[in-house]
Amino acid sequence: MLIQTLQTLFKRDLTSLKREINAYQNEAAIWSTDQQINNSAGNLCLHLIGNLNTYIGAEIGKTNYVRNRDLEFSAKNISKSELIQKIDETITVVHQSLDLLREEDLETEYPLLVLDKKTSYDFFLVHLASHLAYHLGQISYHRRLLDA
Repeated sequence: MLIQTLQTLFKRDLTSLKREINAYQNEAAIWSTDQQINNSAGNLCLHLIGNLNTYIGAEIGKTNYVRNRDLEFSAKNISKSELIQKIDETITVVHQSLDLLREEDLETEYPLLVLDKKTSYDFFLVHLASHLAYHLGQISYHRRLLDA
């Protein structure tokens, strides 16, 4: 039950991410920052893609994805269409990877130490969903403030 719920939430929020990126009228604004806004929407998007492809795709789905976290925050001027393609690919990876889990797996220990202490799969996957929602909200405000 939780696996299907997570698949639904990840798909919903990644689809919203795609809609937010696509809604930028000025493509260059995706990569802009201003005053107290340290991260561009494009870099937050890359961060979310890297995060989910690492912790769900590579770890659960065994996709062999290799993360370059520094590049998530330093890359610039990737086209809107390429970002959307990467989001679509991430939707597929997340769904297929979560299909590999069984409900009883959720109570077992997630194999990587990511937070302050080891956690279960269910805790960590809910954390990833809330992390996605948090940055999605930032991107929505970014677009409304900086896409003139």
